[in-house]
Amino acid sequence: MTEPAPHTPSVRYAVADGIATLTIDQPAKMNAMTFDMWSSVPGLVKKAEEDRSVRVIVVTGAGDRAFCAGADISQFGAKRTGEEAVRAYDEAVADGMAAIHDAAKPTIAVIRGICFGGGCALALTCDLRFATADSRFRVPAARLGLGYGFSSIKMMVKKLGTAAVADILISARILDAADGERANVIHRAWPRESFEAEVKAYLATVAANAPLTLAAIKRSLVELSRPEADQDAEAVDALVARCFASADYKEGQKAFLEKRLPDFRGE
Repeated sequence: MTEPAPHTPSVRYAVADGIATLTIDQPAKMNAMTFDMWSSVPGLVKKAEEDRSVRVIVVTGAGDRAFCAGADISQFGAKRTGEEAVRAYDEAVADGMAAIHDAAKPTIAVIRGICFGGGCALALTCDLRFATADSRFRVPAARLGLGYGFSSIKMMVKKLGTAAVADILISARILDAADGERANVIHRAWPRESFEAEVKAYLATVAANAPLTLAAIKRSLVELSRPEADQDAEAVDALVARCFASADYKEGQKAFLEKRLPDFRGE
């Protein structure tokens, strides 16, 4: 009998109904991220950005047990030992995180189960985060002796606030979904039995919205995350002006008057 080929960890990409889905695929290790997986993320985000049919980008984990358990620690000996290796690994992680955070289209983390370490940080780069009610969240750096980078903590503080981040990092404790909602780690939690339907309905609502408007909103969110001196308000204004000059703007008004759903085309 021929043995099945070993599973290759990857971030899978698929598009359907205006939604590009990036699936972290290493379920045997709770979807822990390898160096190659981190390295693939910017290209996949760019692919979604360039696809005019895509209105929203979803990041999720394969299977039902985990969104992402963080970094694949088994690689640290070969990929994160020595100054050059550490720098290359950290750059791959930072580039992957930045690609999702700065994506030109809205990003949503769809979380089932474990969301730990770098997986939690990855989820926080998304604009919105939805989770099953049995999901768990943790950043265990203090239990592993890892140094947690300034840029990562800065991003977390902007998203969650200083007190919440201090609690999460200093205690290294596990948060349940209710804790996660209170700390704004997630925006909504639903029971497993209704989760798929709730998320599907929300994504369908977003995918039906005007893509030029979504792009302008997303660019505003990206610019507001930057230091004030680095914010490019003119770029946002240009995207807003593009909305008002678009055929979609006319279609939106017409659909409203005709009491029907608009057919937006990103034009």
